[in-house]
Amino acid sequence: MYINFWYPMATSDELEADKPLKVRALGQQFVLFRDTEGKAGCLSNTCTHRGGSLAGGKIKGDCVECPYHGWQFDCEGKVHRIPSLGAKASIPARTSVDAYPVEEKYGLIFAFLGDLPADQRPPILEIQEWDKEGWRPTLQHYEITGNYERSVENGLDPAHNEFVHDTHGFQGEDEAYEVGDMRIEEAPSWGSWGNGFWHTFQAPKLEGQMESGRPDSGDLEVGTGHHGPNSLWTYIHAGPTIWFHQYLFERPMDDGTIHLYLICMRNGFLEEKNDAYMIERNQYVADQDKVVIEDLRPVLTPPNNTKEFMLPADKVIVMYREKLKEWDAKGWRIDSETVEKNRKGVAYAIPSPARREQKGWVLDAIPLVPAEAAAAKLKAAS
Repeated sequence: MYINFWYPMATSDELEADKPLKVRALGQQFVLFRDTEGKAGCLSNTCTHRGGSLAGGKIKGDCVECPYHGWQFDCEGKVHRIPSLGAKASIPARTSVDAYPVEEKYGLIFAFLGDLPADQRPPILEIQEWDKEGWRPTLQHYEITGNYERSVENGLDPAHNEFVHDTHGFQGEDEAYEVGDMRIEEAPSWGSWGNGFWHTFQAPKLEGQMESGRPDSGDLEVGTGHHGPNSLWTYIHAGPTIWFHQYLFERPMDDGTIHLYLICMRNGFLEEKNDAYMIERNQYVADQDKVVIEDLRPVLTPPNNTKEFMLPADKVIVMYREKLKEWDAKGWRIDSETVEKNRKGVAYAIPSPARREQKGWVLDAIPLVPAEAAAAKLKAAS
């Protein structure tokens, strides 16, 4: 798991105006809440006084109030009131908790879980069709018991569709099946944050309420790629004019649990009555992936590619793993083994941007895999 990326923390509808929300991400607990103007904030969930869970408290004006001793924290993580000191008490700066940049868009609340300055942060994967005439979105979310890197790799895998998804392939019954030409693409909007490909393959005709206009079977043009370690785009062109553009934002709750948010943009069947069918079909496919991902061994991505026999169809998966190594070499990977070893005795926080300006924090910054060791490993593998 990595710091210094944007993570989907909740849907906008889930965060009520008068109630904090506890969210688990990167193995840590966070609290989301809205101020009096409706702006969402995201804080480390551990009160710096005696370790209370802020998400178990109340909203008081622009602050969330700890249920243990009533300390009140604003969206910047600063304490505004310590009841036991009295109304006119001076509040020490060291009482602050980590606060994280928040963007609310696409019906989701994203938090930047890291300490990079604004001009150095990777962007959120852009949904170019959002709010454009002729496109309609659906949003759904669900959990998987599995590792998010494995889930992303599943999305980058053109070969699994033939066997896992009966709506995308022929369940292994096509004797002429093979993965054809993969056209690698690196769009400028991704910058250095991802890779993808386009691929044409044979697929059965879509059945059900919304017909694609294709014959019984035919060419299905699909593009897919990753953005950062935890976001995917998948473009499905079911015909010359019927397109489905999907965006998957993943929040690793820990190394073995994921919460996924799927936004599907479509340029046809725009009536609201078709939303339920669209969500149903997307969930049908997601549940098929879920069965496979939850039973992969090992659970985590292998430390090197010699532990799995990789094929040409796995090219973008290999490229994804190379990107992960680059972020390892920046020192962004969380040292999950140390976190787990100290789980009962240490309350960690993901370092926030304020830690670059302010010293003397109560909570320890979460341990990271040393950049030097990761860089040496990357150099040896190149």
